[in-house]
Amino acid sequence: MSYADKVFKEMCEDILNNGTDTRGEKVRPKWDDGQSAYTIKKFGVVNRYDLSKEFPALTFRPVGFKNCIDEILWIWQKKSNDIHELKSHIWDSWADESGSIGKAYGYQMGIKHKYKEGEVDQVDRVIYDLKNNPFSRRIMTNMYNHHDLSEMGLYPCAYSMTFNVSQKKGSDKLVLNGVLNQRSQDVLTANNWNVVQYAVLMHMFAAVCDMQVGELVHMIADAHIYDRHVDIIKELITREQFPAPVFKMNPDIKDFYKFSVDDFSLENYKTGEQVRNIPVAV
Repeated sequence: MSYADKVFKEMCEDILNNGTDTRGEKVRPKWDDGQSAYTIKKFGVVNRYDLSKEFPALTFRPVGFKNCIDEILWIWQKKSNDIHELKSHIWDSWADESGSIGKAYGYQMGIKHKYKEGEVDQVDRVIYDLKNNPFSRRIMTNMYNHHDLSEMGLYPCAYSMTFNVSQKKGSDKLVLNGVLNQRSQDVLTANNWNVVQYAVLMHMFAAVCDMQVGELVHMIADAHIYDRHVDIIKELITREQFPAPVFKMNPDIKDFYKFSVDDFSLENYKTGEQVRNIPVAV
């Protein structure tokens, strides 16, 4: 089985068996029919993935690999808040009439900040530090800017990355590790989507900074399964599991801003059937 399958199944079982049911409580999200969208939730879920061993894609069902990458490039590379620059429609419900999600996600990554070395945005600062100060304990990004929350279509869910570099004994290459902090996650629709995205991002940073990939630690403050997703999850985690796919990335690209969706692929990716028409709470 894929290690990602094991992690996902155990997390879902823990949420369903030991989580807190918010049914009857005051909740913000609604279903399309106007009904409140309740959840079963667990606080403080932490999942670890060793990217040097295998790529963490679920095999219970296929992950939308190309769309995952398209979105992560939209945020981290294009630093955009315009949904017209996305190939998918995952952000349509949170955009205004012009197609903007406001001062959220990519907008925050594009803001330039003052440092001793000059004015750069958060992405370029990460690259600079990984190349010049790899053992710094201050290599991190944060999209949760309280000053701009009122002008965001959606408060950032996966909001912060902290990068940490280590080194294996006997190896000349440094190892890039990362912690993804997420305040809230819809487990069915977004869990593996985010894991795959940030695994790819880790591979990108490692490649442009001449490092090896290490661990991705995913910390979720509120990991939840929506009431209308419970039966879908229960069926999903009983499915047959397959070996993890092989991740491939164009080895010739060493500039973070030169990567495109076509520079990534998954080989030998065998999965169960896709889950379709999943209701999404807004």
